[in-house]
Amino acid sequence: MSSCDLCVVRNRAICASLDAKELEALNAIGRTRKITPGESLIWEGEDSVLVANVIEGVLKLSTNTEDGREQIVGVVYPSDFIGRPFGGTSGHGVTALTEAKVCVFSRRDFDAFAREHPALEHKLLERTLGELDRTRRWMLLLGRKSAAEKMASFLLEMTERLGGNGCKLSFENPLQRQLTLPFSRQQIADVLGLTIETVSRQFTRLKNEGIIDLPSRRDVIILDMEALAAEAG
Repeated sequence: MSSCDLCVVRNRAICASLDAKELEALNAIGRTRKITPGESLIWEGEDSVLVANVIEGVLKLSTNTEDGREQIVGVVYPSDFIGRPFGGTSGHGVTALTEAKVCVFSRRDFDAFAREHPALEHKLLERTLGELDRTRRWMLLLGRKSAAEKMASFLLEMTERLGGNGCKLSFENPLQRQLTLPFSRQQIADVLGLTIETVSRQFTRLKNEGIIDLPSRRDVIILDMEALAAEAG
């Protein structure tokens, strides 16, 4: 069996549109790579030399301001596609927030493969438009929302994007969701543009109001999804 046959995001990644023969050809030009927290895969401003599918873990997209500060402009999750196909330079860096596993392709090899497989190009367009929508939501979250709205929006997105990769249903109450966060409190603060003290206060407030429970530092049980959505504005 090829690594594509065993891939846990096979049915959700851009390669879901390919048949068995096409997957075999794609597998021949790709390789899996493990990334440790803090390790970069793509650097801002450099030539686009590789693209990748995220198999496991969470990575951040970031850019540096003129005064040297880092601004996180997005987060990618399992099944997301990263990199810039068809040439150009990378507009942002890509760095692992957690232990991650990616399927990496040379950009030139991937470009040639995509040109020969219109279904894959169509998937790329769909993903690009979806990423554009997420970017617009991210701009709203960072620029206009309050700290309370940012935290609630963050938890809702985690529930949606992690799916089976860290988000579990409660057998006692099917409306509840339990998240195992791949972030520390400091990383959440960095992602949302808040201080770690503000993040901790918002977690405590949501718990006291009965919207979430916090059995551990990394585990969050969402007790009232509707109330959390209302908090997100």
